[in-house]
Formats: sequence, structure tokens, C-alpha cells
Amino acid sequence: MKSLVLALTCALSTALFAGVFVSAEEKKGDVPPLLKHEMKSLTGKKVDLSKYKGKVLLVVNVASQCGATPQYKPLEVLHEKYNEKGLAVLGFPCNQFGKQEPGNDEEVADFCQKNYGVKFDMFSKVDVNGDQAAELFKQLTSKEAFAKDAGPVKWNFEKFLISKEGKVVGRFRTGVQPDSDEVVKAIEAELAK
Repeated sequence: MKSLVLALTCALSTALFAGVFVSAEEKKGDVPPLLKHEMKSLTGKKVDLSKYKGKVLLVVNVASQCGATPQYKPLEVLHEKYNEKGLAVLGFPCNQFGKQEPGNDEEVADFCQKNYGVKFDMFSKVDVNGDQAAELFKQLTSKEAFAKDAGPVKWNFEKFLISKEGKVVGRFRTGVQPDSDEVVKAIEAELAK
């Protein structure tokens, strides 16, 4: 019996030494930089974006009083069609473009639910450009993240497609509908990887 206990103790020590047991902080190290942010949901809860690790993300800056506001509907359709397959649609209200998102979080949530039945994850209002921009959007718009189409967000309903590995693999401006062939094919290609 003593030899069994001694063997288990040695095995445990070796495993610890070899790094088999990894702390939560060390695990955080393997989270892609785009997901190393904590954001506030529309309900006021803190959300660690690392929870989306391994999913394909469609990150969208949204507004409720914009000509593009009807894009909520196809965004919700994408959510319903692909959520179980690994897509997460993330909406970030922003009031920087024509002051088209003036409401508070409760008003935004109410608007989205009443008018579009939004069930995808929505976050508290953020800036997407400038000094006060959310760090997530500073990264999304950087040359390091997506050199092919870097630069500031130009209007509401810009869509960033992020791979399971946490890399920006597509950027679709306001005029590109969420249910367009271009966006759907890009999402399906990422989900298939």
C-alpha cells in the first residue's frame, strides 16, 4: 500500500512539474488577443469574451435609428441558423454615427426584442472609433488584425468575421447585407474548418 501511495505521489509531483495541471490564469494565455476582453452585456453583466473561444464570431456595431437597422432581422436569422453549428453573433450598440443609438441599455434591449426578436448576444453601448473606443474595436480595426481592410469603422452595421482561432478573416461594410452570399459563404467556410 505504501508503495502505491508513494508511486501516486511521485506521479502527481511529476505531472505538476510538467505543467499538466494548468491554472486558470495560465489557460487565459491561450486565448486569442481579440477575446481577452471583458465587456458589459445589455443586462449589465460582465462578460468575459474568452467564453467565445473556438467559435466563429460575427461582431457588429449596431444602432436602432439607422437606415441599416433592418439588418437586425437577417442577423437574427444567421444566429438561429448557425448558432448550434458554432456561430456567435455579437451586437455592440454605438451612438457615434449620426447619434442613431441614443437609448440606454434597457431601451436598446426593449427595441431589439420588440422589433426584431433579437436573441443573439447584445452588449452595452460602446464607442468603436477614437480615443474612447472599446479595446475590442481598436484591435478589430488595426492593421495587425486585418491589414487587408484596416481603419476606422465608417458607419453602423459594419460586420467583422472572426475565425475559431480568433483572427479577423472578413470585414463587411454597412452596405453588405448579413444574409448576402458573400457573408453566408464566408461564415459557412469558417464553420467548416
